[in-house]
Amino acid sequence: MKTRLIHNVLQLRKRLWAKPLLYCFMAVVASFFAQAADYGSLGYVLPEIEADTIQTLLSIISSSMLAVATFAVGSMVASYASASSSATPRAFALVLADDVSQTALSSFIGAFIFSIVSIVALKTGFYGAGGRFVLFVMTLAIFAWVILTFVRWVDNIARLGRLGTTIDKAEAAALACLKERRLMPFLGGVEKTCSTELTGTKVFCDDIGYIQYVDMGALQTIAVENDIRIMVDAMPGSFLAPGRPIAILDTNDEVDEKIPRRIASAFVFGDNRTFDEDPRFGLIVLSEIASRALSPAVNDSGTAIVIIGRFVRLFAAWAAPVEDDEKIEEKYDRVIIPTLSLAEMFDDAFTAMARDGAGTVEVGIRLQKAFLSLSTLDYAGFRDEARRHSALALERANGSLSLKDDFNRVERIARLLD
Repeated sequence: MKTRLIHNVLQLRKRLWAKPLLYCFMAVVASFFAQAADYGSLGYVLPEIEADTIQTLLSIISSSMLAVATFAVGSMVASYASASSSATPRAFALVLADDVSQTALSSFIGAFIFSIVSIVALKTGFYGAGGRFVLFVMTLAIFAWVILTFVRWVDNIARLGRLGTTIDKAEAAALACLKERRLMPFLGGVEKTCSTELTGTKVFCDDIGYIQYVDMGALQTIAVENDIRIMVDAMPGSFLAPGRPIAILDTNDEVDEKIPRRIASAFVFGDNRTFDEDPRFGLIVLSEIASRALSPAVNDSGTAIVIIGRFVRLFAAWAAPVEDDEKIEEKYDRVIIPTLSLAEMFDDAFTAMARDGAGTVEVGIRLQKAFLSLSTLDYAGFRDEARRHSALALERANGSLSLKDDFNRVERIARLLD
């Protein structure tokens, strides 16, 4: 179970400035660390390296790395724009969080800072014989690291803004979140059932936006301290608007005004949904990519067919049985969590695609085949949802396909679900 600290750290990693800042700090530390070789007798046994030799290498790095970093930023921005325009703006966060690009940019900036700090230290006579040798070795190592990073980054940046790469990243993010929720379907809390549904005091919040994270540990602490139970009414991905409660307490008595404020502080809000704690968001992003591909301006039914296959893979992963040793036990017995709706997951994935691809026979056929495959999975509700969406897609196709033979082909596959 993620704590709030881990959640904040993971969010920080997605900021484009975070890793370069860390590398800059490491570069300064590495530059001064070389001076440690001057202490003791190590400096007398190491080979003598002239300061001019090291300065020449450092000057080459400093003069080139800033230009390379500027080029990297320009290439990354172009890739971000390409991903947003060819896929969906909601996929921008995935491309921005690309680890290879962040590492490359951080390496270029870190190497530049290292060279500048080291040149200044050399000019002031900061290093002795041992320090200069260690600095020389570190300079060669950093130079080699930068070359390898650049080659790897060039291969990555050539694919970063491509539609296929964006689809892969969206699927990977959705799959990771679905697997995590599958192992811990109630976030470590108690399942909301008819017997556990609470009708007591409602807790509201002044914030308006999407819930990105719920601190279950904080809610459990509040519940234990006040001998109450808390039912979360707004899960990650929910849009919180005025009049919608975020939680319900199992008491009708007047509660201390500090309790609602503490409960509200356990929810992290944002202007946008995120992939980390919201399994449905990944499905929505993939569906948006398919809808854009099916638009008259793009007319790319092949991309929609690819995404249908990704949906089958994602739902199959959701339906996969969980071994007993993989399950995460309930830790927060006073926090009640609603079940993730399978119907809403199917709606997120297939409704828009079935609507926009209703007039395309190849998309209609592939959708019906996908529903047929999903109906065979051994998981409660899958067959019913597959049949429901199959009927809806068939009805849409009936009103959009102009050729009767095309509709008959789609209908023949749909009838296999009966």
